Amino acid sequence: MFIQTEVTPNPATLKFLPGRTLMETGTMEFTDAEAAARSPLAERLFAIPGVSGVFYGFDFVTVTKAEGDWQHLKPAILGAIMEHYMSGAPLFAGAQPETADHDGAQEFFDESDAETVETIKDLIETRVRPAVANDGGDITFRGFKDGIVYLDMKGSCSGCPSSTATLKHGIQNLLKHFVPDVVEVQAM
Repeated sequence: MFIQTEVTPNPATLKFLPGRTLMETGTMEFTDAEAAARSPLAERLFAIPGVSGVFYGFDFVTVTKAEGDWQHLKPAILGAIMEHYMSGAPLFAGAQPETADHDGAQEFFDESDAETVETIKDLIETRVRPAVANDGGDITFRGFKDGIVYLDMKGSCSGCPSSTATLKHGIQNLLKHFVPDVVEVQAM
């Protein structure tokens, strides 16, 4: 098994590509060892000192460190990922959670804005999420109110030094160009 590694714009996060699909649909983020109990792989990764976050995308895992040097953490993370796949253990203990994208969070918007929201969600799905996934993260729609689009940033996007620039100069400009009702974009 060969696992590729890629740097992300977030210096505290590395992207690992095990060469197979992790999640057919959605994404999943684990921000602590307690949440990781739902996934044998995430549990293995949180057992490594210094790991503070794990995120699953379609075909990648991003790992965020709280401390330590990648030079020392990377071999342990590669070993944990390889051990997981060699063991044949499933990605999730039990069934894959159905609310993988939002972890149960509800979207909010006024029903009169439904058409606008559909356009916003389509733009996020087709233009924003694929680009952000390349960097090891995910951005999902959470709500729209008074011209403000609220987004949830996960994986390498969460806590990334360039996330404000991505939101304000990238996503906000894109949405304002195609959807005149959008005045601002904010992270939840």
